[in-house]
Amino acid sequence: MKNYFRIILGAKNIYAKEYYDGNFIGASYGINQDLTKELPDNWRDFNAKYRDIYMELRPGKTRVAAGLACGMLWTICKGIKRGDVVICPDGQGSYYVGEVISDYQFQSNTNLGYIF
Repeated sequence: MKNYFRIILGAKNIYAKEYYDGNFIGASYGINQDLTKELPDNWRDFNAKYRDIYMELRPGKTRVAAGLACGMLWTICKGIKRGDVVICPDGQGSYYVGEVISDYQFQSNTNLGYIF
């Protein structure tokens, strides 16, 4: 069964075209590290570990904002599966649409850190 995800690629989708042209999606929320072995099956377990890390990186954020960011990071890295469809606004009133063809991989040389 295909799932559909609407994601934002950077503030105001500033990375949308770059990612579309490069055939990948990404996210980091400031947690720019390889999460391959840090992605439990339950997003709540991920949040429990990374919410405080996120808040250290962004001291002005609330626990709710940290929980939402970590939940989205987990979703992008673990929840989105091969065959799922990703929809991203281009910032100009249209959308980029793509199908996920690989599992999560960490890439430190991208603006948002993670690719599919």
